[in-house]
Order: sequence, then structure tokens, then C-alpha cells
Amino acid sequence: MSEPAALWPLLAPLIAPLLGGLGLLLLGMDMMSDGLKLAAGSALRRILAGATRTRRQALASGVLITALVQSSSAVTVAVIGFVNAGLLGLSPALWVLFGANVGTTMTGWIVALVGLKFKIEALALPLVGIGVLLRLTGAGHQRRRALGTALAGFGLLFLGIAMLQQAFAGLPGQLSLPQGEGALAVLAQLGVGALMTVLMQSSSAAMVVALTAAEGGLIGTAGAAAVVIGTNIGTTVTALLASLGATPNARRVAAAHVVFNLLTGLVALLLLPWLIDLLIHARQWLHLPLGPAALLAMFHTSFNLLGVLLMWPLADGLARWLGRRFRAREEDEAQPRYLDDNVLAVPALALDALQREVARAGQLAAGLARQVLAGAEARSLARQQAVVVRLDEAIETFVERMNRSAMTAHGSQRLAQLLRLQRYHETVAEQALTGSPLPSLAADSTLLALAHAAFVRHCDALLARIDGVAGANEVAAMENSYQALKAALLAAGADGTQRLAEMETRLRHASALRRATQQWIKSRQWTAAELQA
Repeated sequence: MSEPAALWPLLAPLIAPLLGGLGLLLLGMDMMSDGLKLAAGSALRRILAGATRTRRQALASGVLITALVQSSSAVTVAVIGFVNAGLLGLSPALWVLFGANVGTTMTGWIVALVGLKFKIEALALPLVGIGVLLRLTGAGHQRRRALGTALAGFGLLFLGIAMLQQAFAGLPGQLSLPQGEGALAVLAQLGVGALMTVLMQSSSAAMVVALTAAEGGLIGTAGAAAVVIGTNIGTTVTALLASLGATPNARRVAAAHVVFNLLTGLVALLLLPWLIDLLIHARQWLHLPLGPAALLAMFHTSFNLLGVLLMWPLADGLARWLGRRFRAREEDEAQPRYLDDNVLAVPALALDALQREVARAGQLAAGLARQVLAGAEARSLARQQAVVVRLDEAIETFVERMNRSAMTAHGSQRLAQLLRLQRYHETVAEQALTGSPLPSLAADSTLLALAHAAFVRHCDALLARIDGVAGANEVAAMENSYQALKAALLAAGADGTQRLAEMETRLRHASALRRATQQWIKSRQWTAAELQA
């Protein structure tokens, strides 16, 4: 009988608990992260907006928020959203990101000090029960439901750990992960960690599996440490995949993430034997548990802190370098500047991104109307129209992909208001195109030419307002100039100085431009009212 065939009877009974444990682990981490993100969404935004003035504050914010929501990917998404919105510069954003790498090591400590040391049934099952109870009684209370989801996720996480312990307990002596300290063995260990992270799409989940395997004797401490380094490197693949087709700022953040993790992983790998020996002495001094899990949690935290120290003198140069990269998409007006699929995971940030993109779409629509008033040629108008249409389609697609089921009542109301504002902007563009091209004034009488010029001037002044609200006198002046133009056109048609068909066309164009201007005024009034609310 061949060796694989001989191993099958031994491994078959272990496959079910192994797969079940992994499933519960991933489901628990997903529920835990989703619940904590929803429960702490507003706090996440406040901390990022107000506590990133210095690199120390930004670093501490990254550590705190990641420890709070147990998801470095959620913090990365938040960073992208704030950089896109202009609320966070690229340099402090990098320090939040580096802090997130340190904060994500908290998962290892939870597993090492709690998940592997307590009787699982005494801890996990009550958490699942309390979590489900909070969800069932949380109708209309978004935060209670979110906390219930997080608690149930914690419980499932610990149940998954228990099943993995059960599966790994029977494997030593029958099967082992790559062992040894040679170059090939270490590369294999790195590859195992990276592959687990890519397959599970979670470095924290891969970290838990590595800790559990080490605790079960499936791999030595040094080998498990290399696997942990591999999990950090594996997150760079996730970051690169997330940056495909993303906004320039998202790609800059992803690039910084890759640089940090690769540099940190390389240094940790070079110092691996000495770092392990140093941490063994530190563990004794701190009176931590003697098992490999606590040592690996220390190792994970230590080499991420080492990475922060390495980046301290390099970060400003890295920020400047990244700021000069990924600019091609920014030159294309039709590409969204703020909409990014990465922020869809956090409804509050998705709404922030949508609000800014809708505002930009409005500016482009108003610009199109002003080009019509300026008598731009058909080719230029067609290009601008294509930009507006493509951006409107991108906004519509983004809204359809938003997770509206996870929104609070306030978030749903805000989304409805943004859709209303976008409809104003779409009407501005539609009416501007209806009003183009403006007829030539060559054959007009002086009175008609003056009326036309006054109407164009007043409309253009109102459409030029981006942030301010038009005064009643300015709006009245535009209306009076429209009525004067209309009267002049009707008089020209009546006395025969202008053909009736041409008169009708010019009245239709003037009416469309008037309506475009009115819709823009409404959008400015609505925006001002929302800012004051």
C-alpha cells in the first residue's frame, strides 16, 4: 500500500473537525468583525477625524481602532475613505495604517491568553446565546443587534478554536507542517502562512490556525513564527487585489501596506533566531504562559512594532513618493474620485464617499450648463456630456452595491437625500443639453441681443456658485431677464423680424437653461440646509 493510502484511514476522522473548525473560525471572525464595525462605526469616524494630527496620534488611532473592531481591513477601508474625502492627508494615513498592523496582533493575544486556556463550553456557548438574544431583541436598535452579532461571533470563534485543537491533537506523529531552520524549510513555512491568509482572506484567521497548530505540537515554535511572518506577507496579496480598479488614494494606501509588511517581514525573518531567544527571556520576566501560543503572540506584536520603528525615518519620503504615483486615473474626469468598492463594507464611510462624488457630479453638470451658455462647440459639449453620463452611471452602480440592509435609519434617510440631490444634478445636465446649442445673435435686434446677453449673464453667475447660496435678488434678476428675453422673442416673432420656427426653438432653449439654473439653485439650497442641520 502506498504511503498516502496508508495515511488516509488515520486522517479521514480528522478531516471533519478540521473543516468544521475552520468554518466556525472564519464565520465567527466575520460576524465578530461585522458586528464591531457597525457598533463602532461612528466612533471609528470620530477617532480618525480628530486624533490624527501628529504621527503619534495617528499611530495610536490605528492601534486603538483595530483592537476595537478586530479588523485591520476595516481600518484600511476607513483610511481610504478619509483620504479620498480630503479629511486625512496621506502621511498621517500611513501612520494609521501602520498602527492597524500593530492593533491586529490583539487577535493573537486573545487566542493565546483566553481561547486556548479556558474551557470552551464555559465561555463560547454563553457568548453565542447572549449574542443571539441581543440580535432577536434588537429590532429597531442597530447597535444592540451589532453587539449581539459581535458576541455570537466571539463565541463561534472560540468553538472553532476548540474543534481545531481537537483535530490537531491527533495529528502529531502522523503529519507535520514544514520543519527545520534551513532556507527551503523557512520558505515553505512562509508559503504556508501566506497561502492560508490568501485562501481565508484573513491574516487573523491564519494566525489563529498557526497558534493552534503550534499548541497542538504540529509545528515547532521557530517554524510557527515563520508561518506568522508569512501571514503578514499574505495580507499584501489581499491589499493588491483590493486596489485593482480602485481610486488612486486606495492604491497608494495599498502600496504603503505592501511596503510595510514586506519590509517588516524581511527584517523579522533575518532576526528570527535572536528574536525568539529574546522573547523567551521576556516571557519568563512577564510571567506569561509557557506554551508556544503566548510566545508567538509576543513575536507577532514585537516584529510589527519593529516595523513601526523602521518606518519612522522613512515614512515622510514614502508619502511623497506615493503622492507622485497613480495619477493617471485622476486626469480622467469621468472616473470616480471618491467611490471605492473597499468602503462599501462600512455604510457610514460609503455614504461619505457618495456625498462627495455627488457633489463633484453636480459641479460637472453645472460646468456643462455654463459651457452651453458660453456657446461652446458641439464637440466640446459632447465630451463633457460623456463625462457627466459616465459619472452618473458610476454613482448609480455604487448605490446599487451599497449594503443598505446594514444601514441605520439615519443612514437610509441620508441616502435618500443624496439620491434626491443627484437627481437635481442630472436634471441640470439634461436641461443644459436641451438648451444647446445657443442660436447666433447676428440677425438679432439690439433689444433682443441685450435681453439674451442679460439672461446668459445672470444664469452663468448662478451656475458659478459651487458652495454658496444665491440671494433672492440674484434669483429674481435671472427670472426677470428670462421674462424680458421671452417677451423680446415673442415680439420679434409677432412683427416678422424672426421666423416663428426659430422663435419657438429659442424659447425652448431659454426655458431649458432657465430650468437647469433653477435646479442648480435648489441643489445649493438643499446642500446648505443639510450642512446647517
